[in-house]
Amino acid sequence: MAVNTDSPFPTGFLWGASCAPHQNEGNNLNSDMWALEQLPGSSFAERSGDAVDFYHRWKEDIDLLKSLGLNAFRFGIEWARVEPVRGEFSAAELAHYRRIIDYCLARGVEPVVTLHHFSSPLWFAQAGGWGSAEAVDRFGEYVEAVCPILDGVTWVATINEPNMFAVMYQMSIPLQYPDPAAVLAHMGAARSAVDGEAGLNAFSMPEPKDEAAQTMLRAHARARDILRTRTSAKVGWTVAVQSLVAREGYEADLDHYQRVWEDTYLEASRDDDWVGVQSYTSQLVGPDGLEGAPEGAELTQTAWAYRPDALEIALRRAWAVTGGIPMIVTENGIATSDDQRRIDYTTGALNGVAQTLADGLDVRGYLHWTFIDNFEWVHGYAITFGLVAVDRITFERTPKESASWLGRVAETNGAHLS
Repeated sequence: MAVNTDSPFPTGFLWGASCAPHQNEGNNLNSDMWALEQLPGSSFAERSGDAVDFYHRWKEDIDLLKSLGLNAFRFGIEWARVEPVRGEFSAAELAHYRRIIDYCLARGVEPVVTLHHFSSPLWFAQAGGWGSAEAVDRFGEYVEAVCPILDGVTWVATINEPNMFAVMYQMSIPLQYPDPAAVLAHMGAARSAVDGEAGLNAFSMPEPKDEAAQTMLRAHARARDILRTRTSAKVGWTVAVQSLVAREGYEADLDHYQRVWEDTYLEASRDDDWVGVQSYTSQLVGPDGLEGAPEGAELTQTAWAYRPDALEIALRRAWAVTGGIPMIVTENGIATSDDQRRIDYTTGALNGVAQTLADGLDVRGYLHWTFIDNFEWVHGYAITFGLVAVDRITFERTPKESASWLGRVAETNGAHLS
């Protein structure tokens, strides 16, 4: 990529924000997540409901993103909408997502499209979900159905955070039984998986089983092969990188946790065109394993340590393990009601990106999590990652100062980052 001499960021750098279908669209009635939210005893604090009504307001949101000065938008295609019943693909829903892609391209906004972002069709979950021997085939059929609408899309991510999802997919196990609420009541491990994802922190989750990891790897490889055959898109997936640091004497433990949580998935990216790096905080590895936020640390709403430097650590880790394939920061942000702290955090994170670029790492873009305050899984709507606030009754969008600030950074391609 060409380098702008007035900026540490290369010409053509993607500046944008990310969202996910279940968290934003609303009324995802045919998904496993929707079904889990309804169960008595569910770990979800509230139901997703209308979410932020992105399903109907996507044009308004793309216009807003563009008006702020951003040039890229990551969003997802919802499998449960495209294939609400096994083998029956909705032409109307595929056309809906194609309209979003077309509008992004017409407005000069680069679409970064994710094909699976945690939620799956209810029928898929009830048939065994990602634990089924047919899971990879079923996912492949969905990917084949989506390929025709991806014309003109450069960046496609197959699966969001497979390393987290290798644990999370167990959440849907109760849906395989006639009385899922009764099963859920006896599944402490599944509930732990849900609660852990809410923090996206490995220390609060059981380690992913190798069988689950292998399923994710096979599903990604299948999707990558299909996409490369049927589209011109650059294919990758997005990995949650924990930015782990060992206490003195616990380097071997660090190697173990990096292997289980990250390296397996980053190594698989060596055959990809790019990898999405997702980072929020850093953790220490010590005598008790992953320690979470240290005592006395500034905490965000999700009880993560305030660590803007985590992104630079994550990028350097991903670069080393993948062997140096292009990277996009597909998620980075902070859950806070203090928007100035959001600006401070993002400033620190972007300065870290600039340093990696100066050292020769190939980073193609920065997509903030998230564009609009949305449904944050088990926490519901109490957690605010967004650059834009939303009225939960009227759905009116109100950009925060952080949105305007990031837009100004984007318009100068980071030349005036401070």
